[in-house]
Amino acid sequence: MDIKWKNFSHAMLTKILVFIITIACFTGALTTFINIVAFHQGDFEVAFEKNYFASHQYMGESREVVSTLTALIEDYKSEENIQKGATITQEEINNAKENLFWEFKDDEENYNKYYFPGLPEEENYKKFEEVYADKIARIEEKLIAEDLKQYNAALRNLEESQGILYFASDGENVFTNTPDTAKDAFKAYPAYFIFDKTEETLFPAEVKENSNYYRIIRDSIERLDLYQNDAIYIAFTEEFLNPRIAQWEKNKVYITDSINLMLGFTAGLIIAFIYLLIIIGRKSFGAKEVQLNFVDRLYNDFNIVFCIALILAWFGAMDLFLMDRLFFEDKLYQTVLPITMVIGTLGLILVLSLVKHIKNGTLIKHSLTYLIFQKFFTFVKDIYNSGSIAVKVVLIVIGYPAIVAMTFFMFPITIGVAIWLAFKKVKEYKAITEGVVKVKGGDLHHKIEITGNGEFAKLAADINAITEGLNKAVANELKSERLKTELITNVSHDIRTPLTSIITYVDLLRKEDDPHKAEEFLNVIDQKSQRLKVLTDDLFEASKASSGNIPVNYEEIDIVSLITQGLGEVDDKIQERELDFKVNYPQERVLLTADGKLLWRAIENLLSNTFKYALQGSRVYIDIEDLGREVQLVIKNISAYELNISTEELMERFKRGDESRSSQGSGLGLSIAKSLVEIQKGSFSIEIDGDLFKAIIKMPK
Repeated sequence: MDIKWKNFSHAMLTKILVFIITIACFTGALTTFINIVAFHQGDFEVAFEKNYFASHQYMGESREVVSTLTALIEDYKSEENIQKGATITQEEINNAKENLFWEFKDDEENYNKYYFPGLPEEENYKKFEEVYADKIARIEEKLIAEDLKQYNAALRNLEESQGILYFASDGENVFTNTPDTAKDAFKAYPAYFIFDKTEETLFPAEVKENSNYYRIIRDSIERLDLYQNDAIYIAFTEEFLNPRIAQWEKNKVYITDSINLMLGFTAGLIIAFIYLLIIIGRKSFGAKEVQLNFVDRLYNDFNIVFCIALILAWFGAMDLFLMDRLFFEDKLYQTVLPITMVIGTLGLILVLSLVKHIKNGTLIKHSLTYLIFQKFFTFVKDIYNSGSIAVKVVLIVIGYPAIVAMTFFMFPITIGVAIWLAFKKVKEYKAITEGVVKVKGGDLHHKIEITGNGEFAKLAADINAITEGLNKAVANELKSERLKTELITNVSHDIRTPLTSIITYVDLLRKEDDPHKAEEFLNVIDQKSQRLKVLTDDLFEASKASSGNIPVNYEEIDIVSLITQGLGEVDDKIQERELDFKVNYPQERVLLTADGKLLWRAIENLLSNTFKYALQGSRVYIDIEDLGREVQLVIKNISAYELNISTEELMERFKRGDESRSSQGSGLGLSIAKSLVEIQKGSFSIEIDGDLFKAIIKMPK
């Protein structure tokens, strides 16, 4: 079942199906949104309103009446009051006069004839008052006419309000459209506002629960002087309320259903789009290869431009639709839906192409811009890298003026960058010259610090490499001199001891007449000569092994059999030292390719080293491990001597774990073993942990 799902999840049919679902949800969500915006004024708030009286619509309709009545009794009062100029303030006159002054200055004829920029503004203002005297004198008249116009417009708006009864008074002026102006008469209607010095009543009570009440209605009411004689009564009749309540309820149901539909489409769009992003371009969840098609050949920068163009085209089409919404009112699904579907389909194809390039790691590289810059910089780099310093200087001489010409609008910055680069190069050159002087003076540890990949950086790196080479050469020379000295000392000590004994006993033998003592002296001489022969042979073998002049005959070897047979041959030495050998190896045969004689000679040297230096009566561990491409052999033992010496020193020739050199070893065993293993393409190393000595051989299989 799991395999079938994996095959189906990335099938072409699945991708097409998810693509269609994505476009359908995208088109449905946007079409529903445009429908609400175009034909329901984008009134999403109605879906969350409790009822009509708690709605934004009711507050807006009430505000028109309240603000109009407030303006009548607070601002205008009566037509006679306006004609007397009582509604005009000095501030309004000053503002109108200031507007005339700006008009005076903006008039080209007046500006050239009367206005003089060099004069103080007060004198120019006096000239303006002379030229515009008639217009200034008519300011108040014009403002009164404007107030009369607004006053009459307010009265007409009230007269046109069907189903609304009102009464407004400031104690002298009264505005009403009903003969019964008693408070109780207004309270008999299904909805009303009462504002006077004795009470502030709103019915139904849901009105005060409306957050828009304090923002829309209360701002107008606060202008009234309710503690004096101002009063406003407003009643809404059933004639006014019933059709609006029915329309509000209808809108609420429609907007709520539309929002739910939008949320459903949006959820489907998100799920389908995310799933499409996951499966697009891949044949399965674990596949690394991205499948590209002919659409993906389009350069990504062109792709992005086309996506932006499609978005702008959609917004342009929707703007045209909203401008002529009355013409398109019955053609929503014949216009918005197909336009959105076509643009959405093309856009999704382009977006999915970008996603595939992101998965493939070619979003930037598969663009025409990147290709042009890459070819240009590659061309310049090839010329720069292949040419001499003279060519590079020519490129700089030609290229810099070209850059300056192209960036003339930021010339100071270009010059600043050039100065900074020149200063940087001079600083690098100075650092190199100072470094060379220090190295020349013998400071071989000095390092010239220059970063980057330029000519100076390469030159500094070369000088640093020469310095490091000199340091290594000096260190190697010092080490070689030390090793030569120690080699001569050790060889002299190891050869002189048996040689001195031989000379001494030969001299004693010449003087001795007792045959029994003479035979004893001969035995000592034979023992010392054999010791001298072993030292000479080891020295010869070490020299031969390190030079690599030993022929190697490779063959297939069972390392376990080689070890077990070898331990049998040296069993007498094992018994003599009372050592307990523990051999650990895999159950399967462990085969490797090596020279059996040379490999056993190396192992024999390690065993000989163990017999000489291992603590008597201790355990010796031999571990054989198959590492796959190579076989590892580890020999571990506890040293009878304190190993207060490093592994590097212990690997040196004629170096012994017994610093007193009282043992019979030559100090060449480890060096010979290392050389024999390495000429068979293996590796040899030793480790010391306290008194634990560990030799490690790794041979290729």
